[in-house]
Amino acid sequence: QVQLVESGGGLVQPGGSLRLSCAVSGSTFRINGQWYRQAPGKQREWVATITRDGSTNYAETVKARFTISRDNAKNTVYLQMDRLKPEDTAVYYCNAGWRLPGEFWGQGTQVTVSS
Repeated sequence: QVQLVESGGGLVQPGGSLRLSCAVSGSTFRINGQWYRQAPGKQREWVATITRDGSTNYAETVKARFTISRDNAKNTVYLQMDRLKPEDTAVYYCNAGWRLPGEFWGQGTQVTVSS
């Protein structure tokens, strides 16, 4: 069974940065990694993808501000978030698996962008 544990959320001022981490355990094979987010009163939306071969893709709302990456040696997927805006406030979820979207979800980590 694959387990995902997110960390790195918190409160940040507009224009600031945060880095989210998603530690993947229970799998010895490289899998696709994604981040989603869900703001209050809204549906969960896709944010970014990094495939098992390292290809990346981003939602238009975060392109050029967010960077997804992976460290295969540490079985960890990251989301570097720069130039954060209040509308980025949401619970961020890690998603991973052998399909897209993946079969496994983390518990979520809160990101709040506010002055």
